[in-house]
Amino acid sequence: MALIGSEIQKTAGFVKNEEHCRSLLNHLRTRQEAVRQGGGKGAMEKHRAAGKMTARERIARLIDPGSAFLEIGLFAAWEMYEEYGGAPSAGTVFGTGRISGREAVIVANDATVKAGAWFPMTCRKNLRAQEIAIENRIPIIYLVDSAGVFLPLQSEIFPDKEHFGRIFRNNAVMSSLGILQIAAIMGPCVAGGAYLPIMSDEAMIVEGTGSVFLAGSHLVKAAIGEEIDNEHLGGALVHSEISGVTDHRMANDAECLARIRSIIAKTGSHPKAGFDRGVPSPPRFDPAEIYGLLPADRTKPYDMHEVLARIIDGGDLDEYKAGYGKTIVTGYARIDGWAVGIVANQRAVVRTSAGEMQVGGVIYSDTADKAARFVMNCNQKLIPLVFFQDVTGFMVGSRAEKGGIIKDGAKLVNAVANSVVPKFTFIVGNSYGAGNYAMCGKAYDPRLIFAWPTAQIAVMGGKQASETLLAIKIRQMEKGGQKIDPDSGKRLLADIQRRYERETDPYFAAARMWVDGIIDPAETRAAVSEGISLAMHNPEIPKFNPGLLQT
Repeated sequence: MALIGSEIQKTAGFVKNEEHCRSLLNHLRTRQEAVRQGGGKGAMEKHRAAGKMTARERIARLIDPGSAFLEIGLFAAWEMYEEYGGAPSAGTVFGTGRISGREAVIVANDATVKAGAWFPMTCRKNLRAQEIAIENRIPIIYLVDSAGVFLPLQSEIFPDKEHFGRIFRNNAVMSSLGILQIAAIMGPCVAGGAYLPIMSDEAMIVEGTGSVFLAGSHLVKAAIGEEIDNEHLGGALVHSEISGVTDHRMANDAECLARIRSIIAKTGSHPKAGFDRGVPSPPRFDPAEIYGLLPADRTKPYDMHEVLARIIDGGDLDEYKAGYGKTIVTGYARIDGWAVGIVANQRAVVRTSAGEMQVGGVIYSDTADKAARFVMNCNQKLIPLVFFQDVTGFMVGSRAEKGGIIKDGAKLVNAVANSVVPKFTFIVGNSYGAGNYAMCGKAYDPRLIFAWPTAQIAVMGGKQASETLLAIKIRQMEKGGQKIDPDSGKRLLADIQRRYERETDPYFAAARMWVDGIIDPAETRAAVSEGISLAMHNPEIPKFNPGLLQT
């Protein structure tokens, strides 16, 4: 057993950090609660008056009592579409949960938000839900209640590869892969959106509230002159007893959700992947102490070993190459009993064996080499990887270039790109430039990727970026004949910094689904455990091919 971490002395600095982090967490919880209100109290009351549960009430009734629901994309569309009144959570609630003891992805339209209309981010969010179901070979449940595409933005959702049509393509692909899809039509289901539930393996419809048709009654009258109401055009009776489009006719939401649970309970199981799980044990130290370990000043160093000691089981880390490439910590550990490989940026300033000082959070040639080899080892051993990002990028300068930093960095990126075991990423602090890529950013297919409230995601740090952008702006203005005095320069820099800070904010990233959500650091263990539990359902793990690493 190799224990890491130590008892924390709650110094003034620790208390200051803790207060800062708790302030960020309070801010997070306030925003989470606001988003969960969907279209607001009035819209919810109107929804219930129609005899319907809200999207979140439906999910709570569907999953096993007392079980957790890992929500993904809560902040999708955050501060987007403001000119249309906003779209909290992109009008869709989705995540993973247990239904009759079986893990599944659940997607529910929130009809209190613009009648459940599809915005561009709604489409992206639904595609992410299908991606998770495909990667993990788990069932997906669609709780459909949507008026269709939000027409003012139809050009951003209709024709491209990752637009609306991709969802139906995925329906077909998932069926061919044997991934169970169940759809419950609990409200309107219109036009192209009608294909989603009907391309599922089994569809049910709720009497009186559910309807499905390619064109509603108003469009039918305009197109062919036929006068008919929506219920007789495509209601529960029509599709359950005349057209045969749906498979189950349900009296209300509660009966519909109970039927889904019953069907899932009777579903057979498939072979599982062979990831190792021992008896879970708590971390060596209280996870809440992470709040005081992360500096309020993000330029300050800290020891990542102390953070990990509050995440991994028992603080037990079999560290790999502990004395080499010290600006990345690599090692084998357990999280909630699951065997994992840890790859974490070390933010402490470290000294090499030659006595040279290396800046924490920077990837050097030796750290890139070490991390690439460790990723290969975990693939060979069938151990899932967990990345903790707090990285300012790769080392620059003549010495680094002559030492082959690009070559070594490419090897690490290659190893991460070709990795076949499940990967999970947590953005702890900085996530800048190619460091984001090397540490398994969104583009490198982590099964789940979450940010802590302390995260920032950008091509480079705010100070460097703002000064670079200012220099470009001043050159442009001077070319146009404008003279920039020092006060004007300061105002320009302040404006640039405000805009850049907004774009590096974790909420900006979560709004665009660059991350799956923003979580309390103390929730990290639960997210890893749920992610590996989901990954266990897909035993088809390709052989690892290191590609360019062979050269």
